[in-house]
Amino acid sequence: MIAALQYIIEAVASIVLLFILLRFWMPWFRVDFRNPISQGILRVTGPLIVPLRRILPAIRQFDTATFFAAFAVQYLALMIVMSLRGFGWIDVGGIWTYLVVVALLRLAILSCTMFLFIIFISIIVRLFAPHNPHPIASLVHSLADPILRPFRGLIPPVGSFDLSPVIPIILLGALRVLLLSWMPAAA
Repeated sequence: MIAALQYIIEAVASIVLLFILLRFWMPWFRVDFRNPISQGILRVTGPLIVPLRRILPAIRQFDTATFFAAFAVQYLALMIVMSLRGFGWIDVGGIWTYLVVVALLRLAILSCTMFLFIIFISIIVRLFAPHNPHPIASLVHSLADPILRPFRGLIPPVGSFDLSPVIPIILLGALRVLLLSWMPAAA
């Protein structure tokens, strides 16, 4: 019962975090905010982010309100899961530090995973529907192209198939593995 509840909490938190992290990364990749999917992401995350923005203004492209919201959701989910597991709260300072480190690592790991999926989706869309004007395809390409652009041309294409995405996929996967190796054992 507790394992199922823990799974539900982590799944819901991951979905919420996916939307928040998309909102966080969209300005960094200069995503078109007029895109209907971008508008939907802004609308879904707005009730959480807009009130925080009054307190935490952005610092250039770094959206502090969105980052804090992502951190807060991850931290809260970790606190709930840890209490369900029965972790003692005796050493309050130690557990808070532990939760901060784990929350930051999980946000970085989720960002790496999200970008891996975005690159894979971009490859599939370019392979099967290269000139697709759909808003989802536009959003995916807007997020994937800045990551893929520096690697284009490093590996020659095989026929009409571009193999250059292999490099960022390997690098993102390696970064994800490195971040996972820093994760404390009980997380």
